[in-house]
Amino acid sequence: MAAESTPLALPVLPLDDEVVLPGMVVPLDLSDSEVRAAVEAAQAAARDEPGKPKVLLVPRVDGTYAGTGVLGTVEQVGRLADGDPGALIRGRGRVRIGAGTTGPGAALWVEGTRIDETVPEPLPGHVAELVKEYKALATAWLRKRGAWQVVDRVQAIDDVSALADNSGYSPFLTTDQKVALLETTDPVARLKLATQQLRDHLAEQDVAETIAKDVQEGVDKQQREFLLRRQLEAVRKELRELNGEKDGEESDDYRARVEAADLPEKVREAALKEVDKLERSSDQSPEGSWIRTWLDTVLEMPWNERTEDAYDIKGAQAVLDAEHAGLQDVKERITEYLAVRKRRNDRGLGVVGGRRGGAVLALVGPPGVGKTSLGESVAHAMGRKFVRVALGGVRDEAEIRGHRRTYVGALPGRIVRAIKEAGSMNPVVLLDEIDKVGSDFRGDPAAALLEVLDPAQNHTFRDHYLEVELDLSDVVFLATANVLEAIPEALLDRMELVRLDGYTEDEKVVIARDHLLPRQLERAGLDGDEVTIDEGALRKLAGEYTREAGVRTLERSIARLLRKVAARHELGEQELPFTVTEGDLRDLIGRPHHVPESAQEPAERRTAVPGVATGLAVTGAGGDVLYVEASLADPETGAAGLTLTGQLGDVMKESAQIALSFLRSHGAELELPVGDLKDRGVHIHFPAGAVPKDGPSAGITMTTALASLLSGRLVRTDVAMTGEVSLTGRVLPIGGVKQKLLAAHRAGVTTVIIPKRNEPDLDDVPAEVLEKLDVHAVTDVRQVLELALSPATNGAAPEVPVAA
Repeated sequence: MAAESTPLALPVLPLDDEVVLPGMVVPLDLSDSEVRAAVEAAQAAARDEPGKPKVLLVPRVDGTYAGTGVLGTVEQVGRLADGDPGALIRGRGRVRIGAGTTGPGAALWVEGTRIDETVPEPLPGHVAELVKEYKALATAWLRKRGAWQVVDRVQAIDDVSALADNSGYSPFLTTDQKVALLETTDPVARLKLATQQLRDHLAEQDVAETIAKDVQEGVDKQQREFLLRRQLEAVRKELRELNGEKDGEESDDYRARVEAADLPEKVREAALKEVDKLERSSDQSPEGSWIRTWLDTVLEMPWNERTEDAYDIKGAQAVLDAEHAGLQDVKERITEYLAVRKRRNDRGLGVVGGRRGGAVLALVGPPGVGKTSLGESVAHAMGRKFVRVALGGVRDEAEIRGHRRTYVGALPGRIVRAIKEAGSMNPVVLLDEIDKVGSDFRGDPAAALLEVLDPAQNHTFRDHYLEVELDLSDVVFLATANVLEAIPEALLDRMELVRLDGYTEDEKVVIARDHLLPRQLERAGLDGDEVTIDEGALRKLAGEYTREAGVRTLERSIARLLRKVAARHELGEQELPFTVTEGDLRDLIGRPHHVPESAQEPAERRTAVPGVATGLAVTGAGGDVLYVEASLADPETGAAGLTLTGQLGDVMKESAQIALSFLRSHGAELELPVGDLKDRGVHIHFPAGAVPKDGPSAGITMTTALASLLSGRLVRTDVAMTGEVSLTGRVLPIGGVKQKLLAAHRAGVTTVIIPKRNEPDLDDVPAEVLEKLDVHAVTDVRQVLELALSPATNGAAPEVPVAA
């Protein structure tokens, strides 16, 4: 326990922000007036007393003296290392400061009491452990600094008080920490405090060393990577120079590219955010490559690029007429659209409510009628870029809306890619085969198209990959389809429907002469003056060698014909120039494949026997002629009832039941032997049994076939019919009148029976077709039978065919 001794009178030597502990030897600069006054006063007092001059070293922190000082002896007075006068003072022990007193010199004198700091021997166990711990910590710290000589001196100190005061040499201790050591008079408590301070410092030093090591490793790695990359750039530059290539001018600084690009404000903000992420990420991070790909896509998009529309309405109409024969409805729609855009532009109404004047048209018709090529003609007429997007077989919704960027290999959707490919924000985009879009577990692409093809909301279209708004309101969308029923109702509601029902024979001849023949001559390596095909040959090709709504098979026939002529010329069998006439066709490409029914011998016609009638139908390939055959089973077989064959749908089966019921109930009125219908089975067959058939429009055809069977009267060869029948014998309206009449014209039919309520649809049929057809609009089945059945033969009994 520390004890106090006799009071002493000592001159005060103040130490500003410094602390000297007992046992320490410190040099002090005598240039300081207070230090010099204290040393001179101590020297003056020492003349009368034995021993070295004594001073009281007192810390002064912020102008306040500490309550405890250190008795110091002036060991030597002389010059310091820098040549200034100085004194070497050794700390001897702690002194508790008392009241002020008087003494020689100009220094401040105070009374002080010496504090006894001895610790009784032997040391208690816990104190010995504390001494051992302190020495171990001090040795570890000194070894890190390389102070091996000081290690030996510390190990040689056995006194607890001296060992604790030895911490005064520690440079890491603050002034407050040293003052706390000075004022702790108990040696054991002071050693504990010194041990704790040293332990805390070593822990902080370990953390600092770990951080410094990690930082240094990171810096070394970055420096090494920087050096290697610079070397790689230098190697690439040398290789480019060696190969004679010029250095690329494209900068990799995405921030500069984004700021220099002409982007909408929201797109610019999104791009700059991604640039910030890119700058924070490392080159090896996969996210960096994703961001670069996204930024490249955004920078390649033509955000503010638009082509000027050609507002020459007459010129656009001339372009459409020159590139496509027929299709007057479509041409009128495009001309109307251009006229409206011109007026909106003239009146400054280019953008209304954030939306521009785009268009969404659905071109529906059989294959080969020119739906796809019409899209190119529309773009040509409007002076816009043209892009075709093939949707046939697409089953993934991401093909339309794009993939999320989190997926590996993510891409924007086909709409965005089409805009990028076009290089403008107002192209003509052809969505080809929109009725062939499917759906499965990956989503429904047709549902994703709802926003794309809605003029009310496609000005804010969001692609999952871009995730920024894309204005599609100025895009002209043309969707093509073969089957109208395959397009979802909600999607069809967003488009303006334009039907392409096929070409007449005259139109096919014009198309073949003006478009198909020049193209195939070029592909066959022939000039126009070497091979010519007269109009009679083209008409026969269109009428007897092909039977289709479009012109694809006709073009293939022309190509085959020209190849045959070219091959014969190369073999020396044919001289050029050569004109292909109607009589040359059979020798060059074989016999006709579609001879009209009216051109066959009467005995060979399909309607040469009772019970066969000619109907009209609409298929995916356009209109077509459909034959209905009926027969009665032998009553001895007992096979009563109705049998239907030909892969028929439910609606067509019901039409057959209705036709049979009508004849049973009105047979007497029609003078038909309906008694046979009770006991004998009725069989109705539709040839081409492998082709599915459905719909109500064959109702009057089946009724006519059954009436012909029962009456024995033949159905006229030149008559074809279409219409739904009711139980009361009414003829109800059907669809596809234009396509059916075109099919009848192609098949050589001259008389067509249609429902009365479909008479307005005749306005859509080309005039040249109507001139060659005798169209009868009827309201009742009785009128149909009067027109279709041949007159009875001299009252002879009818010969009813019996099914085998």
